[in-house]
Amino acid sequence: MSLNMSMSKATTFTELENWLNERRITEVECLVPDLTGVARGKILPRGKFTEDRGMRLPEAVVAMGVTGEFPESGPYYDVISPTDKDMHLRPDPSTARIVPWASSPTAQVIHDCFDPAGKLVPFAPRSVLRRVCELYEAEGLVPVVAPELEFYLVARNTDPNTLLRPPIGRSGRAETSRQAYSIDAVNEFDPLFEDIYDYCEKMELNVDTLIHEVGAGQMEINFFHAHPLGLADEVFLFKRTVREAALRHNMYATFMAKPIAAEPGSAMHVHQSILNKQTGLNIFSNKDGSESEAFFHYIGGLQRYIPAAMALVAPYVNSYRRLSRDTAAPINIAWGHDNRTVGIRSPIATPQARRVENRVIGADANPYIALAMTLACGYLGIKNKIKPKPEMKGDAYLSPYSLPRSLGEALDWLRRESDLHEVLGRDFVTVYSEIKEMEFAEFMKVISPWEREHLLLLV
Repeated sequence: MSLNMSMSKATTFTELENWLNERRITEVECLVPDLTGVARGKILPRGKFTEDRGMRLPEAVVAMGVTGEFPESGPYYDVISPTDKDMHLRPDPSTARIVPWASSPTAQVIHDCFDPAGKLVPFAPRSVLRRVCELYEAEGLVPVVAPELEFYLVARNTDPNTLLRPPIGRSGRAETSRQAYSIDAVNEFDPLFEDIYDYCEKMELNVDTLIHEVGAGQMEINFFHAHPLGLADEVFLFKRTVREAALRHNMYATFMAKPIAAEPGSAMHVHQSILNKQTGLNIFSNKDGSESEAFFHYIGGLQRYIPAAMALVAPYVNSYRRLSRDTAAPINIAWGHDNRTVGIRSPIATPQARRVENRVIGADANPYIALAMTLACGYLGIKNKIKPKPEMKGDAYLSPYSLPRSLGEALDWLRRESDLHEVLGRDFVTVYSEIKEMEFAEFMKVISPWEREHLLLLV
Protein backbone atom coordinates (compact mmCIF):
# COMPACT_ATOMS: atom_id res chain seq x y z
CA MET A 1 0.00 0.00 0.00
CA SER A 2 1.19 3.53 -0.70
CA LEU A 3 -0.17 6.92 0.22
CA ASN A 4 -2.86 8.58 -1.88
CA MET A 5 -3.07 12.25 -0.92
CA SER A 6 -5.23 14.97 -2.49
CA MET A 7 -3.05 17.77 -3.86
CA SER A 8 -5.79 20.41 -3.80
CA LYS A 9 -6.09 20.68 -0.03
CA ALA A 10 -5.09 23.83 1.82
CA THR A 11 -2.19 23.35 4.23
CA THR A 12 -1.82 26.89 5.63
CA PHE A 13 -4.25 29.57 6.78
CA THR A 14 -3.30 31.70 3.77
CA GLU A 15 -4.16 28.84 1.44
CA LEU A 16 -7.39 28.32 3.39
CA GLU A 17 -8.35 31.98 2.86
CA ASN A 18 -7.63 31.62 -0.85
CA TRP A 19 -9.69 28.41 -0.97
CA LEU A 20 -12.65 30.18 0.67
CA ASN A 21 -12.31 33.19 -1.69
CA GLU A 22 -12.19 31.03 -4.82
CA ARG A 23 -15.47 29.38 -3.83
CA ARG A 24 -17.11 32.64 -2.67
CA ILE A 25 -17.93 31.06 0.69
CA THR A 26 -20.44 33.01 2.79
CA GLU A 27 -20.75 30.66 5.79
CA VAL A 28 -18.41 28.25 7.53
CA GLU A 29 -19.50 25.22 9.54
CA CYS A 30 -16.85 24.87 12.26
CA LEU A 31 -16.93 21.18 13.16
CA VAL A 32 -15.40 19.13 15.94
CA PRO A 33 -16.09 15.38 16.21
CA ASP A 34 -17.20 14.30 19.69
CA LEU A 35 -16.60 10.88 21.24
CA THR A 36 -19.73 9.52 19.58
CA GLY A 37 -18.70 10.85 16.17
CA VAL A 38 -21.36 13.57 16.14
CA ALA A 39 -20.40 16.86 14.48
CA ARG A 40 -20.45 19.56 17.17
CA GLY A 41 -19.50 23.21 16.74
CA LYS A 42 -20.84 26.48 15.35
CA ILE A 43 -21.86 27.99 12.03
CA LEU A 44 -20.13 31.34 11.45
CA PRO A 45 -20.47 34.01 8.78
CA ARG A 46 -17.38 34.03 6.59
CA GLY A 47 -16.23 37.39 7.97
CA LYS A 48 -16.47 36.22 11.55
CA PHE A 49 -14.55 33.03 10.75
CA THR A 50 -11.78 35.02 9.07
CA GLU A 51 -11.63 37.47 11.95
CA ASP A 52 -11.51 34.90 14.76
CA ARG A 53 -10.10 31.89 12.92
CA GLY A 54 -11.04 29.77 15.85
CA MET A 55 -13.63 29.61 18.58
CA ARG A 56 -14.25 28.48 22.12
CA LEU A 57 -16.54 25.74 23.33
CA PRO A 58 -16.94 24.01 26.71
CA GLU A 59 -14.51 21.12 26.88
CA ALA A 60 -17.33 18.72 27.80
CA VAL A 61 -18.86 19.24 24.33
CA VAL A 62 -16.56 16.56 22.92
CA ALA A 63 -17.02 14.32 25.97
CA MET A 64 -20.73 13.58 26.23
CA GLY A 65 -22.75 10.40 25.76
CA VAL A 66 -24.84 9.53 22.71
CA THR A 67 -27.92 10.83 24.57
CA GLY A 68 -26.21 14.16 25.24
CA GLU A 69 -25.84 13.40 28.95
CA PHE A 70 -22.80 13.65 31.23
CA PRO A 71 -21.77 11.56 34.25
CA GLU A 72 -23.02 13.04 37.50
CA SER A 73 -19.82 12.32 39.42
CA GLY A 74 -16.74 10.11 39.49
CA PRO A 75 -13.32 10.00 37.76
CA TYR A 76 -14.77 11.81 34.75
CA TYR A 77 -14.39 15.06 36.71
CA ASP A 78 -10.77 14.30 37.50
CA VAL A 79 -10.20 15.07 33.81
CA ILE A 80 -13.11 17.33 32.82
CA SER A 81 -13.29 20.52 34.86
CA PRO A 82 -16.44 20.67 37.04
CA THR A 83 -16.45 24.44 36.40
CA ASP A 84 -17.23 23.83 32.70
CA LYS A 85 -14.05 25.37 31.29
CA ASP A 86 -13.61 26.37 27.67
CA MET A 87 -11.29 24.82 25.14
CA HIS A 88 -9.97 26.67 22.10
CA LEU A 89 -10.75 25.24 18.67
CA ARG A 90 -8.39 25.82 15.77
CA PRO A 91 -9.26 24.94 12.18
CA ASP A 92 -7.19 22.39 10.30
CA PRO A 93 -6.88 23.98 6.82
CA SER A 94 -6.44 20.59 5.13
CA THR A 95 -9.97 19.56 6.15
CA ALA A 96 -11.81 22.42 4.41
CA ARG A 97 -14.53 21.14 2.10
CA ILE A 98 -17.63 22.48 0.44
CA VAL A 99 -21.06 21.60 1.89
CA PRO A 100 -22.65 20.45 -1.39
CA TRP A 101 -26.23 20.32 -0.12
CA ALA A 102 -26.24 23.86 1.33
CA SER A 103 -28.43 26.48 -0.36
CA SER A 104 -25.69 29.14 -0.25
CA PRO A 105 -21.90 28.70 -0.68
CA THR A 106 -20.93 27.04 2.59
CA ALA A 107 -17.72 25.40 3.75
CA GLN A 108 -17.12 22.88 6.52
CA VAL A 109 -13.82 22.83 8.39
CA ILE A 110 -12.82 20.32 11.05
CA HIS A 111 -11.14 21.80 14.13
CA ASP A 112 -8.67 20.52 16.70
CA CYS A 113 -9.22 21.12 20.41
CA PHE A 114 -6.61 22.85 22.58
CA ASP A 115 -6.39 23.73 26.27
CA PRO A 116 -5.40 27.22 27.54
CA ALA A 117 -1.73 26.20 27.49
CA GLY A 118 -1.92 25.39 23.79
CA LYS A 119 -1.80 21.61 24.20
CA LEU A 120 -4.17 19.26 22.39
CA VAL A 121 -7.12 18.24 24.55
CA PRO A 122 -6.20 14.58 25.20
CA PHE A 123 -9.74 13.16 25.22
CA ALA A 124 -10.84 14.69 21.90
CA PRO A 125 -11.02 11.87 19.29
CA ARG A 126 -8.82 13.63 16.75
CA SER A 127 -6.18 14.20 19.45
CA VAL A 128 -6.15 10.49 20.31
CA LEU A 129 -5.51 9.47 16.71
CA ARG A 130 -2.82 12.16 16.34
CA ARG A 131 -1.13 10.79 19.45
CA VAL A 132 -0.95 7.26 18.04
CA CYS A 133 0.26 8.45 14.62
CA GLU A 134 3.02 10.43 16.34
CA LEU A 135 4.21 7.24 18.06
CA TYR A 136 4.70 5.68 14.63
CA GLU A 137 6.42 8.80 13.34
CA ALA A 138 8.87 8.66 16.24
CA GLU A 139 9.83 5.16 15.05
CA GLY A 140 10.31 6.33 11.46
CA LEU A 141 7.12 4.60 10.35
CA VAL A 142 4.01 5.72 8.44
CA PRO A 143 0.72 3.87 8.96
CA VAL A 144 -1.56 3.52 5.93
CA VAL A 145 -5.19 2.47 6.22
CA ALA A 146 -8.21 1.80 4.00
CA PRO A 147 -11.63 1.46 5.64
CA GLU A 148 -14.58 -0.45 4.23
CA LEU A 149 -17.78 0.95 5.70
CA GLU A 150 -21.13 -0.87 5.71
CA PHE A 151 -24.50 0.77 6.30
CA TYR A 152 -28.22 0.12 5.82
CA LEU A 153 -30.79 2.07 3.88
CA VAL A 154 -34.13 1.87 5.66
CA ALA A 155 -37.58 3.36 5.21
CA ARG A 156 -38.28 6.50 7.23
CA ASN A 157 -39.03 5.54 10.81
CA THR A 158 -40.16 8.17 13.30
CA ASP A 159 -41.29 5.75 16.02
CA PRO A 160 -38.50 3.97 17.95
CA ASN A 161 -40.98 1.22 18.88
CA THR A 162 -41.54 0.31 15.21
CA LEU A 163 -39.22 -2.22 13.55
CA LEU A 164 -37.03 -0.97 10.71
CA ARG A 165 -37.74 -2.15 7.17
CA PRO A 166 -35.99 -1.75 3.80
CA PRO A 167 -36.92 1.33 1.73
CA ILE A 168 -38.85 1.37 -1.51
CA GLY A 169 -36.63 1.38 -4.61
CA ARG A 170 -37.21 2.52 -8.21
CA SER A 171 -39.37 -0.52 -8.88
CA GLY A 172 -41.81 0.54 -6.18
CA ARG A 173 -40.94 -2.51 -4.11
CA ALA A 174 -38.76 -3.07 -1.06
CA GLU A 175 -36.17 -5.83 -0.85
CA THR A 176 -37.55 -8.96 0.76
CA SER A 177 -34.49 -11.18 0.31
CA ARG A 178 -30.73 -10.84 0.52
CA GLN A 179 -29.02 -9.52 -2.61
CA ALA A 180 -25.29 -9.75 -1.91
CA TYR A 181 -23.21 -8.10 -4.66
CA SER A 182 -26.29 -7.60 -6.84
CA ILE A 183 -25.85 -4.80 -9.38
CA ASP A 184 -29.58 -4.56 -10.00
CA ALA A 185 -30.26 -4.20 -6.27
CA VAL A 186 -27.87 -1.24 -6.14
CA ASN A 187 -29.50 0.24 -9.24
CA GLU A 188 -32.79 0.31 -7.34
CA PHE A 189 -31.34 3.32 -5.54
CA ASP A 190 -29.52 4.97 -8.47
CA PRO A 191 -30.90 8.48 -7.81
CA LEU A 192 -29.64 8.34 -4.21
CA PHE A 193 -26.21 7.01 -5.10
CA GLU A 194 -25.80 9.53 -7.90
CA ASP A 195 -26.29 12.25 -5.29
CA ILE A 196 -23.89 10.56 -2.88
CA TYR A 197 -21.15 10.28 -5.50
CA ASP A 198 -21.80 13.85 -6.61
CA TYR A 199 -21.52 15.09 -3.03
CA CYS A 200 -18.36 13.05 -2.45
CA GLU A 201 -16.76 14.41 -5.62
CA LYS A 202 -17.50 18.00 -4.64
CA MET A 203 -16.10 17.30 -1.15
CA GLU A 204 -13.03 15.49 -2.55
CA LEU A 205 -13.75 12.37 -0.54
CA ASN A 206 -11.66 9.50 -1.91
CA VAL A 207 -14.40 6.88 -2.06
CA ASP A 208 -13.81 3.87 -4.25
CA THR A 209 -16.15 0.92 -4.75
CA LEU A 210 -19.84 0.72 -3.90
CA ILE A 211 -21.36 -2.73 -3.47
CA HIS A 212 -24.56 -4.26 -2.15
CA GLU A 213 -23.74 -6.22 0.98
CA VAL A 214 -25.47 -9.34 2.34
CA GLY A 215 -28.37 -7.73 4.20
CA ALA A 216 -31.58 -6.42 2.63
CA GLY A 217 -30.85 -2.75 1.92
CA GLN A 218 -27.27 -3.09 3.20
CA MET A 219 -24.52 -1.31 1.26
CA GLU A 220 -20.74 -0.97 1.55
CA ILE A 221 -18.44 1.81 0.43
CA ASN A 222 -14.66 1.40 0.19
CA PHE A 223 -12.14 4.19 0.66
CA PHE A 224 -8.77 4.52 -1.08
CA HIS A 225 -5.84 3.92 1.24
CA ALA A 226 -4.23 6.98 2.84
CA HIS A 227 -2.87 8.41 6.09
CA PRO A 228 -5.12 7.56 9.09
CA LEU A 229 -5.99 11.12 10.19
CA GLY A 230 -7.12 12.24 6.76
CA LEU A 231 -9.12 9.06 6.25
CA ALA A 232 -10.80 9.36 9.63
CA ASP A 233 -11.87 12.86 8.56
CA GLU A 234 -13.26 11.41 5.35
CA VAL A 235 -15.25 8.67 7.11
CA PHE A 236 -16.59 11.25 9.57
CA LEU A 237 -17.71 13.49 6.71
CA PHE A 238 -19.00 10.58 4.63
CA LYS A 239 -21.37 9.43 7.35
CA ARG A 240 -22.79 12.92 7.52
CA THR A 241 -23.09 13.05 3.74
CA VAL A 242 -24.90 9.72 3.37
CA ARG A 243 -27.43 10.57 6.07
CA GLU A 244 -28.16 13.90 4.40
CA ALA A 245 -28.51 12.36 0.93
CA ALA A 246 -30.80 9.60 2.21
CA LEU A 247 -33.12 12.12 3.87
CA ARG A 248 -33.45 13.93 0.55
CA HIS A 249 -34.68 10.67 -0.96
CA ASN A 250 -37.24 10.00 1.77
CA MET A 251 -35.25 7.29 3.56
CA TYR A 252 -32.73 6.91 6.37
CA ALA A 253 -29.14 5.71 6.23
CA THR A 254 -28.00 4.07 9.46
CA PHE A 255 -24.60 2.98 10.69
CA MET A 256 -25.99 1.06 13.66
CA ALA A 257 -24.05 -2.16 14.14
CA LYS A 258 -27.21 -4.29 14.19
CA PRO A 259 -30.28 -2.31 13.09
CA ILE A 260 -32.43 -5.27 11.95
CA ALA A 261 -32.64 -8.45 14.00
CA ALA A 262 -32.86 -10.93 11.14
CA GLU A 263 -30.13 -9.32 9.01
CA PRO A 264 -26.32 -9.25 9.31
CA GLY A 265 -24.70 -6.39 11.19
CA SER A 266 -22.65 -3.56 9.71
CA ALA A 267 -18.89 -3.36 10.13
CA MET A 268 -16.05 -0.99 9.39
CA HIS A 269 -13.29 -3.29 8.21
CA VAL A 270 -9.93 -1.53 8.28
CA HIS A 271 -7.05 -2.60 6.04
CA GLN A 272 -3.71 -1.45 7.41
CA SER A 273 -0.03 -1.61 6.58
CA ILE A 274 3.06 0.23 7.78
CA LEU A 275 5.63 1.95 5.59
CA ASN A 276 9.24 2.79 6.34
CA LYS A 277 9.25 6.60 6.21
CA GLN A 278 12.67 6.83 4.53
CA THR A 279 12.34 4.08 1.93
CA GLY A 280 8.57 4.03 1.44
CA LEU A 281 8.68 0.23 1.61
CA ASN A 282 6.07 -1.87 3.36
CA ILE A 283 7.64 -3.26 6.55
CA PHE A 284 5.24 -6.23 6.45
CA SER A 285 7.34 -7.74 3.64
CA ASN A 286 10.98 -8.81 3.48
CA LYS A 287 13.17 -7.97 0.48
CA ASP A 288 12.44 -11.40 -1.00
CA GLY A 289 8.68 -10.76 -0.75
CA SER A 290 8.06 -13.05 2.21
CA GLU A 291 6.17 -12.04 5.35
CA SER A 292 8.37 -10.13 7.79
CA GLU A 293 8.67 -10.40 11.55
CA ALA A 294 6.95 -7.01 11.81
CA PHE A 295 3.95 -8.47 9.98
CA PHE A 296 3.61 -11.26 12.52
CA HIS A 297 4.32 -8.96 15.48
CA TYR A 298 1.62 -6.56 14.28
CA ILE A 299 -0.89 -9.43 14.16
CA GLY A 300 0.34 -10.56 17.58
CA GLY A 301 -0.40 -7.09 18.97
CA LEU A 302 -3.89 -7.11 17.52
CA GLN A 303 -4.56 -10.52 19.04
CA ARG A 304 -3.15 -9.52 22.40
CA TYR A 305 -4.95 -6.19 22.82
CA ILE A 306 -8.13 -6.15 20.71
CA PRO A 307 -10.22 -8.02 23.32
CA ALA A 308 -9.37 -5.37 25.93
CA ALA A 309 -10.00 -2.57 23.43
CA MET A 310 -13.41 -3.77 22.23
CA ALA A 311 -15.34 -1.04 24.07
CA LEU A 312 -13.61 1.46 21.77
CA VAL A 313 -14.86 -0.14 18.55
CA ALA A 314 -18.05 -1.78 19.80
CA PRO A 315 -19.17 1.32 21.72
CA TYR A 316 -22.87 0.60 22.36
CA VAL A 317 -25.02 -2.18 23.76
CA ASN A 318 -26.29 -2.77 20.22
CA SER A 319 -22.72 -3.35 18.98
CA TYR A 320 -22.47 -6.77 20.60
CA ARG A 321 -25.54 -8.07 18.77
CA ARG A 322 -23.46 -7.97 15.59
CA LEU A 323 -20.66 -10.15 16.96
CA SER A 324 -22.37 -13.53 16.79
CA ARG A 325 -21.50 -16.87 15.25
CA ASP A 326 -22.03 -17.44 11.49
CA THR A 327 -23.19 -13.87 10.75
CA ALA A 328 -20.24 -12.56 8.69
CA ALA A 329 -18.85 -10.97 11.87
CA PRO A 330 -15.99 -12.36 14.00
CA ILE A 331 -16.41 -13.92 17.44
CA ASN A 332 -12.68 -14.19 18.20
CA ILE A 333 -9.31 -12.78 17.21
CA ALA A 334 -8.00 -15.72 15.20
CA TRP A 335 -5.99 -14.71 12.14
CA GLY A 336 -5.67 -16.24 8.70
CA HIS A 337 -4.86 -15.69 5.05
CA ASP A 338 -7.90 -14.92 2.86
CA ASN A 339 -10.24 -16.20 5.59
CA ARG A 340 -13.39 -14.18 6.31
CA THR A 341 -14.39 -16.17 9.40
CA VAL A 342 -11.51 -14.71 11.45
CA GLY A 343 -11.21 -11.39 13.25
CA ILE A 344 -7.82 -10.60 11.66
CA ARG A 345 -7.51 -11.37 7.95
CA SER A 346 -4.53 -11.10 5.61
CA PRO A 347 -5.97 -10.58 2.11
CA ILE A 348 -4.28 -11.82 -1.06
CA ALA A 349 -1.82 -9.10 -2.08
CA THR A 350 1.57 -8.37 -3.59
CA PRO A 351 4.49 -7.95 -1.15
CA GLN A 352 4.35 -4.12 -1.32
CA ALA A 353 0.56 -4.20 -0.78
CA ARG A 354 0.68 -6.77 2.04
CA ARG A 355 -1.73 -5.69 4.75
CA VAL A 356 -3.80 -6.78 7.71
CA GLU A 357 -7.57 -6.38 7.84
CA ASN A 358 -9.22 -5.80 11.22
CA ARG A 359 -12.77 -7.21 10.87
CA VAL A 360 -13.83 -6.64 14.47
CA ILE A 361 -14.70 -2.92 14.25
CA GLY A 362 -18.37 -1.96 13.95
CA ALA A 363 -19.80 0.66 11.59
CA ASP A 364 -21.06 2.47 14.70
CA ALA A 365 -17.52 3.16 15.92
CA ASN A 366 -16.10 6.69 15.92
CA PRO A 367 -13.62 6.51 12.98
CA TYR A 368 -10.90 8.45 14.84
CA ILE A 369 -11.09 6.17 17.87
CA ALA A 370 -11.39 3.05 15.73
CA LEU A 371 -8.23 3.81 13.74
CA ALA A 372 -6.39 4.85 16.91
CA MET A 373 -7.39 1.57 18.56
CA THR A 374 -6.27 -0.79 15.80
CA LEU A 375 -3.01 1.11 15.19
CA ALA A 376 -2.30 1.19 18.93
CA CYS A 377 -2.71 -2.58 19.20
CA GLY A 378 -0.42 -3.16 16.22
CA TYR A 379 2.12 -0.66 17.54
CA LEU A 380 2.33 -2.50 20.85
CA GLY A 381 2.78 -5.75 18.96
CA ILE A 382 5.74 -4.37 17.00
CA LYS A 383 7.34 -2.66 20.02
CA ASN A 384 6.96 -5.69 22.28
CA LYS A 385 7.67 -8.25 19.52
CA ILE A 386 4.50 -10.17 20.31
CA LYS A 387 4.20 -13.44 18.41
CA PRO A 388 0.76 -14.32 17.04
CA LYS A 389 -1.07 -17.55 17.67
CA PRO A 390 -0.88 -20.17 14.88
CA GLU A 391 -2.82 -19.27 11.76
CA MET A 392 -6.46 -20.36 11.62
CA LYS A 393 -6.77 -22.32 8.38
CA GLY A 394 -10.31 -23.54 8.91
CA ASP A 395 -13.63 -22.13 10.09
CA ALA A 396 -13.01 -19.77 13.02
CA TYR A 397 -16.69 -19.99 13.97
CA LEU A 398 -15.97 -23.51 15.24
CA SER A 399 -13.65 -21.98 17.86
CA PRO A 400 -14.82 -20.45 21.14
CA TYR A 401 -15.68 -16.80 21.69
CA SER A 402 -12.68 -14.76 22.81
CA LEU A 403 -14.21 -11.28 22.68
CA PRO A 404 -16.33 -9.64 25.40
CA ARG A 405 -20.05 -10.34 24.96
CA SER A 406 -21.42 -7.06 26.33
CA LEU A 407 -20.48 -3.41 26.79
CA GLY A 408 -20.25 -3.83 30.55
CA GLU A 409 -17.77 -6.68 30.21
CA ALA A 410 -15.77 -4.80 27.58
CA LEU A 411 -15.43 -1.76 29.84
CA ASP A 412 -14.07 -3.95 32.62
CA TRP A 413 -11.45 -5.36 30.26
CA LEU A 414 -10.48 -1.89 29.01
CA ARG A 415 -9.98 -0.53 32.52
CA ARG A 416 -7.56 -3.35 33.35
CA GLU A 417 -5.32 -3.00 30.27
CA SER A 418 -2.69 -0.45 31.32
CA ASP A 419 -0.62 -0.82 28.11
CA LEU A 420 -3.49 0.64 26.10
CA HIS A 421 -3.86 3.48 28.61
CA GLU A 422 -0.25 4.47 27.98
CA VAL A 423 -0.57 4.50 24.20
CA LEU A 424 -4.03 6.07 23.91
CA GLY A 425 -3.73 8.37 26.92
CA ARG A 426 -5.03 7.81 30.44
CA ASP A 427 -7.27 10.89 30.37
CA PHE A 428 -8.95 9.66 27.22
CA VAL A 429 -9.54 6.16 28.59
CA THR A 430 -10.95 7.60 31.82
CA VAL A 431 -13.38 9.98 30.09
CA TYR A 432 -14.42 7.41 27.51
CA SER A 433 -14.99 4.64 30.07
CA GLU A 434 -17.04 6.86 32.35
CA ILE A 435 -19.29 8.00 29.50
CA LYS A 436 -19.85 4.46 28.27
CA GLU A 437 -20.56 3.26 31.81
CA MET A 438 -23.22 5.96 32.05
CA GLU A 439 -24.78 4.87 28.74
CA PHE A 440 -24.77 1.24 29.82
CA ALA A 441 -26.50 2.15 33.08
CA GLU A 442 -29.15 4.09 31.14
CA PHE A 443 -29.79 1.13 28.85
CA MET A 444 -30.19 -1.22 31.81
CA LYS A 445 -33.16 0.87 32.95
CA VAL A 446 -35.08 -0.09 29.79
CA ILE A 447 -37.24 -3.22 29.82
CA SER A 448 -37.28 -4.92 26.41
CA PRO A 449 -40.25 -6.58 24.63
CA TRP A 450 -38.43 -9.94 24.96
CA GLU A 451 -38.46 -9.64 28.74
CA ARG A 452 -42.16 -8.82 28.83
CA GLU A 453 -42.96 -11.61 26.40
CA HIS A 454 -41.06 -14.41 28.09
CA LEU A 455 -40.76 -13.39 31.72
CA LEU A 456 -43.96 -11.55 32.55
CA LEU A 457 -46.12 -14.62 33.21
CA LEU A 458 -43.62 -17.49 33.11
CA VAL A 459 -41.16 -16.87 35.93
